[in-house]
Amino acid sequence: MSNKEDNFKEQFKKALISTAKVISEDYKLDINKIDKDLNSKKVNFFDVTNLSNKNDFIRLRAESDSGAIKKKFSNKKLFDKNSPNNLTCKSLYNIAEKVRYEVLGGKMLKGVGKNLNENYNQKITLTRKDQLRNKEDVPITEAFELYMLKKFLKLELNAVSSKMLGFWEKDFTSSIDKHLDYLNKNLEDQNKYGLKFSEILENMEVFNSNNDKNNEDDDKKDNEQEDKLENNDDNQSDDKKDKNKQDETQTSLDVGFDLSDQQISEQLEDSESLKESAENVIQKTNLNNLDQDYKVFTTEFDEIIKAETLEDTKEIQKLRKNLDQQLIGFQDLITKLANKLQRQLLAKQNRAWEFDLEEGLLDSSKLTRIIMDPYNSLSFMKEKDLDFKDTIVTLLIDNSGSMRGRPITIAALCADILSRTLERCSVKVEVLGFTTKNWKGGKSRDAWTKTDKPKNPGRLNDLRHIIYKGADTHWRQAKNNIGLMLKEGLLKENIDGEAISWAYNRIKKRKEERKILMVISDGAPVDDSTLSVNSGDFLEKHLKKMVKFIETKSDVEILAIGIGHDVSRYYDKAIKITDVHDLGDVMISQLSGLFENKNKLH
Repeated sequence: MSNKEDNFKEQFKKALISTAKVISEDYKLDINKIDKDLNSKKVNFFDVTNLSNKNDFIRLRAESDSGAIKKKFSNKKLFDKNSPNNLTCKSLYNIAEKVRYEVLGGKMLKGVGKNLNENYNQKITLTRKDQLRNKEDVPITEAFELYMLKKFLKLELNAVSSKMLGFWEKDFTSSIDKHLDYLNKNLEDQNKYGLKFSEILENMEVFNSNNDKNNEDDDKKDNEQEDKLENNDDNQSDDKKDKNKQDETQTSLDVGFDLSDQQISEQLEDSESLKESAENVIQKTNLNNLDQDYKVFTTEFDEIIKAETLEDTKEIQKLRKNLDQQLIGFQDLITKLANKLQRQLLAKQNRAWEFDLEEGLLDSSKLTRIIMDPYNSLSFMKEKDLDFKDTIVTLLIDNSGSMRGRPITIAALCADILSRTLERCSVKVEVLGFTTKNWKGGKSRDAWTKTDKPKNPGRLNDLRHIIYKGADTHWRQAKNNIGLMLKEGLLKENIDGEAISWAYNRIKKRKEERKILMVISDGAPVDDSTLSVNSGDFLEKHLKKMVKFIETKSDVEILAIGIGHDVSRYYDKAIKITDVHDLGDVMISQLSGLFENKNKLH
């Protein structure tokens, strides 16, 4: 049983660590100091040695999840900036911030929300049951935490915790309830939320007493009592172990936490499923919550399709030959661009060597010295590790009807030249396209018509997202697909915001350290079916918010090339190409500058 328990605990620890990395979006968290990275308190999130019952299991999962969420959603500089001066206010402000990022974590991942709620319910159940007569028996920090759990996490309080909150609830209600809508709307904006809460706390009547010294003394007592309450579960667990160590060897996890094979697998599946799905859910949550006004009538008829399935082989080869004719005269450009980008991209180069070593691989270029003088020693060389970041570039190309003719030809040339150029720099490249399956809304609009045409349906067309070249596919294997952009009948409408969201979610999953998303477009998003039944700026507003999110709140760099149009009103980093003859000069003189080091707000 002991070996089985140890094995389970080790597996569970690995699952916790992996999940924390995914949730915090910091895949390089140092495991040796991961607790310090996630929380300033002296809590060992991954100490599984003391797991003795179900309550310990729940507590450990919730604490590690909370620490990871804090790292993702809470900025320490903003926290300190808005922190109130009064010591007791600071304690309540800290609780308010903790609840804020835990609410966001629960919305982001249902499993995280479940873990946090179970732990709080367990904590409430274990709330002390000594005699409660008046306010003096209940520290304000304990009562405030119960208030926040009730109002923001929607937890149901038991009789004892309700009584504890009852002594203070009127104070909290009169000061905070009128601001609840504002606070809930700004949960994702730490600065607005923190500033408002700090202002509320400092204006509460309970803190306006002239006896500051008493307040500080009370606050110290409150913090001590709070610490005791937080560590209550650990102390109870330790007491149980001290009381009956010998029996625990036999039955440590039998009561309420049976370690049968089925239950072990169920518990680990919860952690593993969270680990595997968290990244997708994180991105979807961030982007979907970005603009609640943007709606989609249906996604039933949308498709993501590989380019080679859109046409037969002969037609693909014919279209590629057409593109090759346009590429004549650009061979010198490819070489020049590769050399310039290679100096600026932080990409891992193929090889670099150290020479004249005493061991390693034999340096055959130095063998002539041995022939000339047999007393010369052999020379060895060794490949050295370079401190470069892996880089991936996604090219997202507008395949709309307005791109027909010269614009789509230029876009295809850009894709082809950039793919070959960047691969020479050891940079992986993905080429994607976006359009719609039909004009005038397609099956989505038909479905809307059949449901009596509800008002403001949102996006009302069938999306078609095309994969021309995967990131792990070499250019030579996918070059024919790029010619498909010249296919008649392919180019229809363009819904840029959702296409950027799709491309962002794809590149975000990649393991490369530096991620660059380049959009090649001719201007604003247009879909007649959607815009005819929504506001005129419906798609444009969504595009702007998607781009702004990526530019300011993600580690993906987004750039744009405008084909015949200035797209700088949507993208901070953008250049314009007016003609195919300008392509060489523009790409060499300006494009390389887009790959300079990031200068973004975090």
